[in-house]
Amino acid sequence: MITVAIAVMLGILAGLFVPYNLSNDTLPYVAVALLAALDTIFGAIWSNLEKRFKVGMFMTGLISNALLAILFTFMGNKLGIDLSLAVVVVFGVRIFNNLSNIRRYLFERYTRVKNLRLKRIEAEKSQEETEIDE
Repeated sequence: MITVAIAVMLGILAGLFVPYNLSNDTLPYVAVALLAALDTIFGAIWSNLEKRFKVGMFMTGLISNALLAILFTFMGNKLGIDLSLAVVVVFGVRIFNNLSNIRRYLFERYTRVKNLRLKRIEAEKSQEETEIDE
């Protein structure tokens, strides 16, 4: 997971500092490909939290989701239909669903750890009180 985080950071830095020009014709394709990539990244984070992360699944999902999103957008442009909107809706729902699962998992984990710490502190206090009473 650390290598994925490092790769994402390097990609962001490269995107910020490497000059690039995108024509108006390619912008819809890049937008849906980035949305598909974000969906795959959040899905990978959720899988990692559940201890189900596999690099092969991540890479195939990243490539196939991006290609499918680009293909839908291309077909929609050829047919005169804005299918990129459907791609945005589908991947947007998936991203929010993954974020919701990640948030819920982290909140429950934090609450469980906090409760365990409170129980341990209470047990230590009651042990100290019994030692003082004796």
